[in-house]
Amino acid sequence: MMRIQLNLRVRRRMFRGLTPLVLFFLSFCGVAGMPQTLLAAEITTNPENDPLCVKSGSLVICGGGVLPGKLIDRFVELGGGSQAKVVIITSASVIADTDAQSRLSGWYDRLCDNGIASLDILHTRSRDQADDPEFSKVLENATAVWFIGGNQNWLSQSYLGTKTEERMHGVLARGGVIGGTSAGAAIMSRHMIADGKTEPLLSTGLGFLPGTIVDQHFRKRNRQERLMRAIQLRPGTVGIGIDEGTALVVQGRSLEVIGESDVCLYLSSSPNRPARVETLAVGKRADLVTLRRAASARAETMTVASGLKTPDVQNGTLVIAGGGPTPKEVVNTFLEAAGGKDAPIVVVSNGLDEIRPEQKDVCGWLSEAGAKNVKMLHAKPGEKLSDPALIALLTEARGVWFTGDRQWRLVDAYLDTNVVDLFHDVLRRGGVIGVSSAGATIQGEYLVRGDLLGNGEMMTEGYDRGFCFLPGVANDQNSTQRERLADLAKMKKAHPDLIGLGVDESTALIVRGSTMQVLGQHQVTVFDRQSDAPAETPEFAVLKSGERYDLRQHRRMETEVADAASPTN
Repeated sequence: MMRIQLNLRVRRRMFRGLTPLVLFFLSFCGVAGMPQTLLAAEITTNPENDPLCVKSGSLVICGGGVLPGKLIDRFVELGGGSQAKVVIITSASVIADTDAQSRLSGWYDRLCDNGIASLDILHTRSRDQADDPEFSKVLENATAVWFIGGNQNWLSQSYLGTKTEERMHGVLARGGVIGGTSAGAAIMSRHMIADGKTEPLLSTGLGFLPGTIVDQHFRKRNRQERLMRAIQLRPGTVGIGIDEGTALVVQGRSLEVIGESDVCLYLSSSPNRPARVETLAVGKRADLVTLRRAASARAETMTVASGLKTPDVQNGTLVIAGGGPTPKEVVNTFLEAAGGKDAPIVVVSNGLDEIRPEQKDVCGWLSEAGAKNVKMLHAKPGEKLSDPALIALLTEARGVWFTGDRQWRLVDAYLDTNVVDLFHDVLRRGGVIGVSSAGATIQGEYLVRGDLLGNGEMMTEGYDRGFCFLPGVANDQNSTQRERLADLAKMKKAHPDLIGLGVDESTALIVRGSTMQVLGQHQVTVFDRQSDAPAETPEFAVLKSGERYDLRQHRRMETEVADAASPTN
């Protein structure tokens, strides 16, 4: 066992005579030994399998090789800058049991340049020592932990399931940073590649980055086949391949690449989708939760393409507004379908923001329309949704309205929870569900514009399942006002069995059974040409206010066109 605290003022003089190549070799490379006996069982927990499970704090995961100084600088910055209390764990290296100061070489000068508060080395090969609270006491106040390279198996054998591992996770929980290079990168995931050239030997890592498998020296050592095979062996995981001289910086659900090369993101194939490889260049970002949702869907074959339902609202009414001012007649139709102005109504505001808004700002427009019993629902993602008061609120509701803004927030809060079933129960007992803007897309079986990073991407794997109030359909909003018909046509081409509905602003669809009727100022565009239709069949139909369409029969219904109603706020 070894824990050595270095004097930062004298350390610079001790290594002034060593060559830079020797210093970098000692600090970053280590010597990777042969895999040791693996632990008897892998650690798996329910939170680990939840795509919304993301850690607090930050990770700086480096692919090995000579690391640019800016990667170390970013690590120190995330650890508190001049106030950083750094702990370096050297146990992956074959020379960890030798003179402690020689193992820090190139790190020391760069850390000194950042003016950190303290620097400690932590090392043991004894699990008993690692489980001794006194051994890892320095981690209680640490703000930054770094794993040097070598053999990742030595790290898992020494620390997995011990008090030291618990305290490492504690560094993240209080907002600190954990980083590592080479073996220190492999240890980041719970499913860990222990060895193997193309056929990976899998073991158990420390699980700082849930739902992933991390591989390092990625392009340099041609490890693409190894990583793809690893995620095939562990369905539902995201493969992350990090090249030398490069780091993946993880903060919550945000992934960012810094350094000299790139990061490769891998999803395994499924019965409905081919394998997917995405290259994330320096300066680019990706969303971890989106990738984990996509990986989980592939593992469980939970994709819309696996079997569409018939467009039919068997009970109750849907009111699908396309954004902008909602016409008065649409508001009145919603209230009538709920049972009148005294009916209990719930407004779901999660689409607006993660922070709970003021109820008057969300529900005031319904109160102004005469509704007398309106309440707001705004659950946090991951929040326990079995609260009796929440269940009672939705059990009593005769109408539910979803606000607009960002549909992915609604997915994070409610998809695959008991609350979606409670929403469907409102329809089953003859009530009404109404939506506007982004809330319109969530009603369909297929969700469009679910990308966390922007509203321009039409189809986002991982955020492509709606709440299925209207089966077999994909809804888009603000349709012609934002020139989105080409996007809807692209979606229809990718999923020909879906019916695409483009709803304009200040316009709404009223859906009962398989019949929908248009109300409002503008139009609804229906992309419903079947794959076996004659070539001369129009690609889409345009419906004006008062016109109706039969979703089951795929045809316009004869009706008179009504005058457009004036909008209200």
